[in-house]
Amino acid sequence: MPELTFLGHASFLLEDGDKEKLLFDPYISENPAAPVGVDDLKANYILVSHGHADHLGDAHKIAQDNNATVVSSAEIARQAQGNGLNAHAQHLGGRHSYPFGSVKLTLAFHGAGIPGGHACGFVVDYYGKNIYFAGDTALFGDMKLIGELDSLDIALLPIGDNFTMGQEDAAIAASFLQAKIVIPYHYNTWPLIETDPQEFKKKVESETDSQVVVLDPGEKYTF
Repeated sequence: MPELTFLGHASFLLEDGDKEKLLFDPYISENPAAPVGVDDLKANYILVSHGHADHLGDAHKIAQDNNATVVSSAEIARQAQGNGLNAHAQHLGGRHSYPFGSVKLTLAFHGAGIPGGHACGFVVDYYGKNIYFAGDTALFGDMKLIGELDSLDIALLPIGDNFTMGQEDAAIAASFLQAKIVIPYHYNTWPLIETDPQEFKKKVESETDSQVVVLDPGEKYTF
């Protein structure tokens, strides 16, 4: 069965036994909440939402060590290729097939962290399960379309405020997306983004049909 492991901040590992392993925004070596080291991680694909240091993170080293493919916007993919790494470029609205299923790049309203780029999120079809990773983003109305176009099993949403949505806006995002499971991230890494995920859980579950699963760094969710 597929497992999603929270690696702290905005980093997740998606895996299912010997099948392809996907890493999202692997900010590990400088992440005070990371439960593992960079050398402990194995991946076939590394999905990078934007070029800020707490999201691009250790993507290049992990890609080099594992001969993994970086999947991201054209600018970030080009940067990875310039460093001798495997990369596949996509852009907003585009979907591409992979051995595990597919990846579609979605809008995200945030800084790109790289000249000429654009932040993004991902809808990943992983062996028939749809996982939406919002990246760093503000609330935006077209999240309704994301939920309508792809029936979501899991939505991963930032809740820490200041740099991304806070709890109130993230709860509205959950109502738009209508995923079966919502998992919060991008909070409590530093004092500036401290918030109580249990309050988010209460709000979402009282206002939507979604269940919120709060993971501590290192914890897994099996689905």
